[in-house]
Amino acid sequence: MPAERAYLDHNATTPLRPAAAQAMIRALETCGNPSSIHAEGRAARAAIDKARAQVAAAVGGEAKNVIFTSGATEAFNTVLRHSPAIVSASGAKRTNRLLVLATEHSAVLRGGGFADDAIEQIPVTVGGHVDLAWLEQRLVALSDANGFAPVTVAIQYVNSETGVIQPVLEASRLTDRFGALLVCDAVAALGKIPVKLAELNIDALVLSAHKFGGPVGVGAIVLNGSTMQIVEPLLRGGGQEMRQRSGTENSIGIIGMGAAAETAVQEIAIESARLLQLREKLLQGFYSQRSDMLVFGDTASHVPNTINIAVPGLKAETAVINFDLAGVAISAGAACSSGKVKRSHVLDAMGVAPELADCALRFSLGWTTTQADIDKAIGVFAKVAAARRSIAA
Repeated sequence: MPAERAYLDHNATTPLRPAAAQAMIRALETCGNPSSIHAEGRAARAAIDKARAQVAAAVGGEAKNVIFTSGATEAFNTVLRHSPAIVSASGAKRTNRLLVLATEHSAVLRGGGFADDAIEQIPVTVGGHVDLAWLEQRLVALSDANGFAPVTVAIQYVNSETGVIQPVLEASRLTDRFGALLVCDAVAALGKIPVKLAELNIDALVLSAHKFGGPVGVGAIVLNGSTMQIVEPLLRGGGQEMRQRSGTENSIGIIGMGAAAETAVQEIAIESARLLQLREKLLQGFYSQRSDMLVFGDTASHVPNTINIAVPGLKAETAVINFDLAGVAISAGAACSSGKVKRSHVLDAMGVAPELADCALRFSLGWTTTQADIDKAIGVFAKVAAARRSIAA
C-alpha cells in the first residue's frame, strides 16, 4: 500500500499483522498434511493445534470447541445448517425457528438451513440496539407449557457498519431463561473489545481472521461447551475438524489466524485507547467542516474504531470515489458483494430516512492507522464537503 494513501476501511479487512505474516512464512517452509501420521503430518497437526489454542484463548473458550472454516460466511452456514440442536440432560432437541437481529450480516439474515417462514427479524432501536422487550415477548409466545422455546437467536456483538455494541449478556440471560440457543457474530468485536465466551453465556460465536489482522479465507466457530450441537455439517468428507468440517485444513491460514488473534488480544488495551483518541480527532475535524453532519449509532456502547456519518446531500457513491481519488480508502455504510454501493439495511432497520442512508460513509480505523491518516482524511473531507456546498448553493 503506497505510503501516501490513508487506509480507513479496516472493518472491511485489516492489513496482515507482522506476527501473522511471520508465522505463515515459517509454515510455508514446511510440508505435511495434518491428517497424515508421519512426522511431517504430526508437525502440521501440532501447528494447527497451537493455533486452535490461541483462538480459544482469545475468546475465553476451549481449544476442543474451535472449528476452523474458510471464513464467517461458511461458519454461519454451518452453525445454522438445518437447525442446530439444544443439548440438555434430557437429550438433544432441534430448534425450529430462527430469531435474527435485523442489522445482522447477510450471511446470518439468510438463515442457513432454516426455512424462510421459520425466520423472524428482531427489531432494533433508533440507536441500533436490539429490542430486548420484543425478544422476550417473542420467546414467551414461542415457548411450550414448560417455558421451553426451541429457538435459535442470532445477535451480533458489534455492528461493523455503525460500531454499535449489542447488550449480548442481557440477551443471553433471556435465551438461557427459555432454553434457547444464542449464536453471536463476533467478527467486528475481536481486537476492539474483550470477547469472553463463557462470561457472555453464548452458545456459539463466529470469527473471521482478516478482520483482526489475520489472512483472508479463514474463520472459526467457537462453541461454548456442549450446549449446542451442529446436526449436519455443511462440508462432508474425511471428517476433519472433529467431523464438523471436512476437507484438508488451510494450515497456513489457520496458523496466521492464531498468531493474529493472540496479538490482537494482547494489544487491545493500548490499541483501544489509541484508536478512541484518533476517532475523536477525526470526528472533531469533520464537525469543524460541517456542523450539520450526522453520526449514526454514536452511543456509549460503541467500539473505538468506527464512525458512520452522513452529510445531507452528499451521496455516498460520489464521496467514496472522491475520497479514493484523493488517496483515502473508506466505504459506504454497506459493502456489497458486487462492489457497488447500495443503501444499508442496517440504517434502514434503525429507521434512518432513505435520503440520509444514501449518504452514509464509514470510516474504520485499525492497527496501522496514524495521526497523519486522520489529518489527511479531514483535509479530503473539507474539500469534498466544500464542493458539495458549492453545488448546493
